[in-house]
Amino acid sequence: MHPDGRTERTRPFEFRAARWQAAPEAVAEFGSARVIPGSVQHLHDGIRPWRVRFALPLMPGERITGLGERFDALDHTGTELDSVVFEQYKSQGAERKTYLPMPFAHVLGGDGWGFHVDTSRRVWFDLGASDPSRLEIEAEMGEDGRLDVRLFDGTPVEVLGGFLDGVGRATELPDWVFRLWASGNEWNTQAEVMRQMDLHEEHGIPVGSVVIEAWSDESTFTAFRDAQYDVTPDGAPHRLEDFTFPRDGAWPNPKGMADELHRRNIRLHLWQIPLQKMRPHPQGQAAADARAAIAADVLIREPGADGKLRPYRNRGWWFPLALMPDLTDPRAADWWTEKRRYLVEDIGVDGFKTDGGEHAWGAELVYLDGRRGDEKNNTFPVAYADAFGRLLTSAGKAPVTFSRAGFSGSQQHGAFWAGDENSTWEAFRWSINAGLSAASCGIVYWGWDIAGFSGEIPSAELYVRAMQASAFVPIMQYHSEFNHHRTPSRDRTPWNIADRTGDPRVLEISRRYVAIRERLVPYLAEQARVTIDTDRPLMRPLFFEEPALLGDPQIEGAAAVWMLGDDLVVAPVLEEGVTERTVRLPAGDWVDVWSGSSVQGGQTVKAAAPLDRIPLWARAGAAVLDAFAGE
Repeated sequence: MHPDGRTERTRPFEFRAARWQAAPEAVAEFGSARVIPGSVQHLHDGIRPWRVRFALPLMPGERITGLGERFDALDHTGTELDSVVFEQYKSQGAERKTYLPMPFAHVLGGDGWGFHVDTSRRVWFDLGASDPSRLEIEAEMGEDGRLDVRLFDGTPVEVLGGFLDGVGRATELPDWVFRLWASGNEWNTQAEVMRQMDLHEEHGIPVGSVVIEAWSDESTFTAFRDAQYDVTPDGAPHRLEDFTFPRDGAWPNPKGMADELHRRNIRLHLWQIPLQKMRPHPQGQAAADARAAIAADVLIREPGADGKLRPYRNRGWWFPLALMPDLTDPRAADWWTEKRRYLVEDIGVDGFKTDGGEHAWGAELVYLDGRRGDEKNNTFPVAYADAFGRLLTSAGKAPVTFSRAGFSGSQQHGAFWAGDENSTWEAFRWSINAGLSAASCGIVYWGWDIAGFSGEIPSAELYVRAMQASAFVPIMQYHSEFNHHRTPSRDRTPWNIADRTGDPRVLEISRRYVAIRERLVPYLAEQARVTIDTDRPLMRPLFFEEPALLGDPQIEGAAAVWMLGDDLVVAPVLEEGVTERTVRLPAGDWVDVWSGSSVQGGQTVKAAAPLDRIPLWARAGAAVLDAFAGE
């Protein structure tokens, strides 16, 4: 009964009370033994355990970082977090939720160590919030009542290497991924895509990849909008020759478009969503695909009111009630991706934006291997990118996927961006945290929407500062949300921001940094290989060079500074009106790339940062200095 007197009825259900009890054998340690004796407990209901909790010691001065892609901060000491893939649409830093969590952390400031809670189930972390001397961990459990915890000792590189030995390392992607990526949700016709590519040429801003989000019929996500074709009642895949593209339609010649983009040295990527849309009520091929998916038994399922399994219907606000293929199952994944094979083999698509990998909601979901959602949901986005990567490689292409959701194991699969955000300085800072924390967990190919993709356009200053920073992260790309083609445009292209803000410097400075980026491609490709071989992150937080730099307020100038590979130090301006930065340089001999002056590392320096300049140093004598010749 509610406090206001209303009575609410539910279907009958059973429950069993559970209590915490000592269970010293429940946690198996691999590596150095650190679990505090007597801290291991089960939450047990008399029949089976449901959760386990235990504690690790946290010594004075030790700081905790990692835990996947995190937006709010790099130093998580004294906070509470969990590891569950979550669709946090914008404000990830404020809400402290993430699309890409991992139950892996570095512990810095002492001897140096780290840990991985080796489970795909949800884990909760009390990182010294309740007791500064203890790192407390609680995790969901399977019926076997066992949890494996892997502990690593050593430097951050050694700790990361131990983690990656278990979950896998990045697959090297082609050099062209390091060129500029461009997209906008209003680029939703062939004519508009090619107009935008022409404008890039006109303004002297070379593009390496274009991502088309609004290309499909928004029903099947396999057919171009306006394409005419016969429905395959059994859901069988189409080939290009099955389609007719009206001359006055949105996409009169997709293959011709792809060929022309390739002639211009631009790669083509298409947006995907791992759902079979069911609202509004599907018609035509979408209806046939839904029936075929059910008949082929390729869907995630959930128990109905009668206890029998039925297809899971998406519970999120985005594409509600959609069906969801079980992409963790190889047979189901192949069924799903075969419907997209003609896009790669016949049209020439080079990659896929594998969006929306976070829609498996509910512990009671049942996957095709019989395991439940509490164990499998976090693994779905990993399998999603893998499935599309396998499609691409089977067609002779590199496995270039562009995902926002992931988990432990995602390191092996494609590239990532930080998800949707507004165009604010705060979101800019959150995004940099996200990139550095993802890198500390082994994500190599990462970027974000330059200056945000949503809401009102960024100021000229914010856009320029974000453009400068993006030139020195692994994936450089801008994107903008759909605005119903209202004017003025909210595209995040440099010329539109210059026009909207009335500041021509936006275009001039953007052109300069994209040109630098083009010259950096060989260096980035070489350093990505070094990263994969050595585990030294490509976008490298300074605590990998000097662990004491994390969270120590006595060391000025260490925040939001990173190394890009072995030979560049990057110190972006992340606040409005700032024209100077204090920077802690790593040990070694460095050269200010703008002035050419030599600087000794291992100390704090001040760097001028006028609007057209991001503080940046190169290792003395390094070949990468050639990329800045004449600047």
